[in-house]
Amino acid sequence: MSRNVLVTGASRGIGRAVALAFAERGDRVVVHCGSRRGEAETTLERLPGEGHVLLQADLTDPDEAASLVERAVDRTGGIDVLVNNAALNPAHPVASVSFDEWRAAWRAVMDVNVFGAADVSYLIARHMIDRGTRGHIVNVGSRGAYRGEPDHPAYGASKAALHSLGQSLAVALAPHGISVASVAPGFVETERVADRLTDAVRADSPFGRVAEPREVAAAVRYLASPEAVWSSGAVLDVNGASHLR
Repeated sequence: MSRNVLVTGASRGIGRAVALAFAERGDRVVVHCGSRRGEAETTLERLPGEGHVLLQADLTDPDEAASLVERAVDRTGGIDVLVNNAALNPAHPVASVSFDEWRAAWRAVMDVNVFGAADVSYLIARHMIDRGTRGHIVNVGSRGAYRGEPDHPAYGASKAALHSLGQSLAVALAPHGISVASVAPGFVETERVADRLTDAVRADSPFGRVAEPREVAAAVRYLASPEAVWSSGAVLDVNGASHLR
């Protein structure tokens, strides 16, 4: 059965792979982008099937987040799956940035990675509740929530918050038939971190490599499946045994 899926931050990397994974299954995808509209258009063009939609919105603005959900619902008739993937990850090592730069990085990262995800999750959850249908929310978190991000501390903290948000919502939304889970990838072969994928980073995993975007996308698609409802509240590690907990 075809579903309507909203993927935030779907212009490239993991988001693009997630959009492709759902479209290949026959779902209709709402491709969200912030500023990378050209790359999002490429994602849209690559999706098999029909009825996919591209919507642009600044998730740091609550009004734009609300508009995104309203437009997504209007264009599709209703959203069945939300994937919170949009994220920022600027470097701000404590020993080398100014206090102003430190604060700016934290505010920017939290606005997108936590507050933006929380806003869209709330709006989609209320839409699902009002619609009276079962649904799924999947958060793209990070191994960094557990292992630490010394050069990107706001990112690691934001992903820990996102995991916690998912667990809180899993309990709150289960009575409404809505499951909520998260994936926690390690490094992934994407454009965003290409300059950081050294031999040492690849050696973190006993497989001797980092993940491919499609591998993370497969985990996301599983957690959004009817078979994964009993995994609601879980945080699924997708890091090739590079960090065990």
